[in-house]
Amino acid sequence: MAEYEKYTDKLEEFEKVIGYTFKNKKLLFEALSHSSFANELKGRNSSNERLEFLGDSVLSIVVSDHLFRHFSHLPEGDLTKIRAALVCERALFGFAERIDLGNHIFLSRGEENCGGRKRPSIVSDAFEAVIAAIYLDGGIEAAREYVLGFIPKDLNRDTAKALQDHKTVLQEIIQRNPEEKVEYVIESESGPEHDKKYVVNVLLNGAVIGKGTGHTKKQAEQQAAKEALILMGVISNAVL
Repeated sequence: MAEYEKYTDKLEEFEKVIGYTFKNKKLLFEALSHSSFANELKGRNSSNERLEFLGDSVLSIVVSDHLFRHFSHLPEGDLTKIRAALVCERALFGFAERIDLGNHIFLSRGEENCGGRKRPSIVSDAFEAVIAAIYLDGGIEAAREYVLGFIPKDLNRDTAKALQDHKTVLQEIIQRNPEEKVEYVIESESGPEHDKKYVVNVLLNGAVIGKGTGHTKKQAEQQAAKEALILMGVISNAVL
């Protein structure tokens, strides 16, 4: 029996979630296999690292093509910024959360105990690996349909801005006034080492303008910056 056949039920469960049925289930198994899990199998299965490499390129061409057609009036510089916002780790992690990808990844026991299912780098890499697996199994149109399912249907400059790195957007706004100063301060830290919870405040000239929580300091800071941008009316609370 091939190694992936032992996990047929889990693979089929994930296929139902994403709405795509693989002709070659081994591709999906590989896409969901973190390197720690592959190491535990001692060479009986490859990790998703090579697929992640390919998926990054497939994602880029699909998004680039979509933006090229959708924003025919925008110059290259603006298109590049919007694409960067859509394919950054934070955006991919948010897309992956919609399909609960973290709970479908195959991890080693050690990585599982260290909170790997909630680690943005692991989950976003797996998201790209799944894109590559769909591309290899069904071609570019299948991959395109899958990827565009995560892109906002009403995508415009405002929604694209909301998908950007919130800390960067906030910093760009604050920098327009040299006398203004923004800083991030940890309010609290709780939970075991493998499942930490951070609460962070973002301050403008010493006054709190946003608060965020997350399993990492970076996540909490991003949420705090997002709350500040909502308060300032830069983005809508309805966006990702």
